[in-house]
Amino acid sequence: MRVDLVDGTYELFRQFFGQPPRAADDGTEIGAVYGVVTSVLSMLSNGSTHLGVATDHVIESYRNDMWPGYKDGAEVPEVLKAQFEPLEGALDALGVVVWPMVEVEADDALASAAAVAADDPDVEQVVICTPDKDLAQCVVGTRVVQLDRRRDVITDEDGVREKYGVSPGSIPDWLALVGDSADGFPGLAGWGKRSAALALAHYEHLAAIPDDVADWDPAVRQAVRSAPKLAATLSAEREHAELFLALATLRVDRDLVPDVAILRWSGPTVDFEQVCRHLRAPALAERAAALAAP
Repeated sequence: MRVDLVDGTYELFRQFFGQPPRAADDGTEIGAVYGVVTSVLSMLSNGSTHLGVATDHVIESYRNDMWPGYKDGAEVPEVLKAQFEPLEGALDALGVVVWPMVEVEADDALASAAAVAADDPDVEQVVICTPDKDLAQCVVGTRVVQLDRRRDVITDEDGVREKYGVSPGSIPDWLALVGDSADGFPGLAGWGKRSAALALAHYEHLAAIPDDVADWDPAVRQAVRSAPKLAATLSAEREHAELFLALATLRVDRDLVPDVAILRWSGPTVDFEQVCRHLRAPALAERAAALAAP
């Protein structure tokens, strides 16, 4: 079997900014919800059998307590924020497993589900449906891959190395050095994508990079432009770098998915027809019923 894990937050943003507005039967804006539900139904139509969707039910997480600049959703339009809960309810009514995350983030849920699914010998492949670079740390060979559904591009372990210059296991370290503007932490001054990749391709992890440039491997020292300056920055800012590493490292909670079997889609619940009436899209209910029919 193949397991598809969907970044519901990303999909909701994608639909909100990519689709025209749509009013529900009570007049509220529901276009992004309609777009995501339609998209998930398309996945089921195309043969997806085991599916889970993670959302940031509360955009803030424990990471906001660690770093004051961490993303907090302040710039997210209220009309978009208001569609998270309706989306979760709609997918639940569709019969899809949903993880509405509060203390941790949707990315953590996807990492957790991917780890559990990858351990199951009956799972042939795990597809994490998001282009988010954070999730690149979860990629394993061709068994656990990322899928950018908008561009229809799959990234496996070789693809991660080609794109970032490091292996999946080094992605959190790479982000700690270069920063992640989407998540709101800056990385270390002077460290760019290329210099971080060159250093981590050799040392693999932040902790292994020496503070003194004289202790660097000669080949790395020669390849990394401004190596003495970067080493000095890392030495002076290592505490910050370790904090950024903690922010970038996804938490895996295997209790989130006790068994891959719970991800099997067996059809919509009795509530889905009402959800579709609210969306003013009765055809979606008919489509889901037809997919579930033996």
